[in-house]
Amino acid sequence: MRRGEALQYSPQSHAERLIVTGRVVLAAFSFVALWLDPSEPARHAATAYALVALYVCYALLLALLVWRAAAPSGRLRLATHAADLAIFSLFMYFTEGPNSPFFLFFVFALVCAALRWQWRGTLWTAAAALAAFIAMGAYAGEVLRDPAFELNRFIMRSAYLAVVAALVAYLGAHEHRVRREMSRLAAWPSDVPPDARALLHETVQHAAEVLGAPRLLMVWEEADEPWTYLASWSGGEFRWTREPPDAFPQLVAEPLAGTHFLCPDATAPVPIVLHTSAAGFQRWRGKLLDTDLQTRFAIGPVLGASLRGGHVTGYLLALDKRRMTSDDLVLGEIVAHQAVTHMEQFYLLQRLQQTAATEERIRLSRDLHDGLLQSLTGIALHLESVRRQLDAEPEAARQRLREIQELITAEQRDLRAFIGQLKPVPVTLQEVDASLAARLAELCELVQRQWGVRVELSMDRLDGHASEALAQEIYWIAHEALVNAARHARATVVRVAIQGESRHVRLLVADNGRGFPFSGRYDLPALTEEKLGPRTLKERIAALQGSLNIDSTGAGARLDIRLPLVRSGVWDGD
Repeated sequence: MRRGEALQYSPQSHAERLIVTGRVVLAAFSFVALWLDPSEPARHAATAYALVALYVCYALLLALLVWRAAAPSGRLRLATHAADLAIFSLFMYFTEGPNSPFFLFFVFALVCAALRWQWRGTLWTAAAALAAFIAMGAYAGEVLRDPAFELNRFIMRSAYLAVVAALVAYLGAHEHRVRREMSRLAAWPSDVPPDARALLHETVQHAAEVLGAPRLLMVWEEADEPWTYLASWSGGEFRWTREPPDAFPQLVAEPLAGTHFLCPDATAPVPIVLHTSAAGFQRWRGKLLDTDLQTRFAIGPVLGASLRGGHVTGYLLALDKRRMTSDDLVLGEIVAHQAVTHMEQFYLLQRLQQTAATEERIRLSRDLHDGLLQSLTGIALHLESVRRQLDAEPEAARQRLREIQELITAEQRDLRAFIGQLKPVPVTLQEVDASLAARLAELCELVQRQWGVRVELSMDRLDGHASEALAQEIYWIAHEALVNAARHARATVVRVAIQGESRHVRLLVADNGRGFPFSGRYDLPALTEEKLGPRTLKERIAALQGSLNIDSTGAGARLDIRLPLVRSGVWDGD
């Protein structure tokens, strides 16, 4: 389906059920009326009774079929419509011909045609009904020479049928237009384009199609930008420009600000404007639009819909649309609401993307700080030690340099792994477990060589519950805790245990160092409120909606960390 096109909404099931119900009622009352009428048909009485009785049965059978069916058949609708016309003609023929009271059945056929096929079906049905009626009149008057035939009455009935057909056809045309507008509104694009130009192109084009306007102009301002923007659609051509803030000092006359309005001719000396208000539709006379804007776009007939959103304010102007009514004002208000919603979604998506990019930069900087920068700090301390040993202990200095080279090689591998994790390479959860265990073992070995502490690692199987993102966070939290214990607490032994629980991963880190600058037990809210503990570690755990408890004494510290598992991209917390 091309842009701008929409499936025509047509509730045929409801229409068919209404038709078959009406047919049953009409047939039943016709049978009763024919039975009770003292002036029963003089000719073909038995045939007329039998025909009406059969029609009652036929109507009941059709009602049963239609009410049991989920969707009406197109062929069945056409066949029953043709059968109705034929049966109605027979009713008239067997009951007084052109003077028959069954003439009103043709009106029922016209209504059925309007419900099924709108104005086109109504006109075709009217043509067929008039042809049958005129044929019966000609047969009664010219062939049978029926003395009961009245030419004047026949002409009036023909005119009556034509007028009713015109009215019903107009009703069908109105319903068709409403359905088309509903379908176009329902087909409003739901996907938000990636850039502003595509968004505006899509918005003004679809708005012009829904409103049926040859030209459309959108004028608006954005909350964070000191500019006036213009987007126009005319003859398949889209234009988008940016104007100075004071380009149109008063876009719409002050009494009409914030309302929806229409004007048959804005170029008139004193334009007449119909606009919305709290009291309903009101009329106003006076200069409508900014003179420069009206001259620049040659604005004559105009429908204006106010754009009001959290980020966008302005007007949607449908130009050159003839014979506008208050219905167009209602439709314009709906279209303006859709346009604002579409634009607000675009701006919200942009903000979300910017926020996500900022958060990702913060995460990357935190990972680099916890990993590479701290490792470089340790390497720098080793190099300072080597510099002091070069003259007194050259052999020991060379040995230390080899160790430093190994440390740098290990950091290079870690940095390559870090860069590789930025690429969207899907892995299985079992591979995540194995990779985390291997990386943690390598981390412990690296800390032992770099800081001269003994690291004892124990890790339970996580049974494939931890996602790749959570495994990465566990690694960096363990890295931060180990380096803090070795560098700041001057520990000689650090024990790390990772346990998988039903809904959490538990990380325990205990050391024999000198503890934190505080004593006692603190949880994450208390640490945050009193500004205690390692800041980066607290930020990571809080971002993961985890918990942290620190027991600190002069003989060492113990960190108890719980992180909620991630399943299908959703944090599985309490």
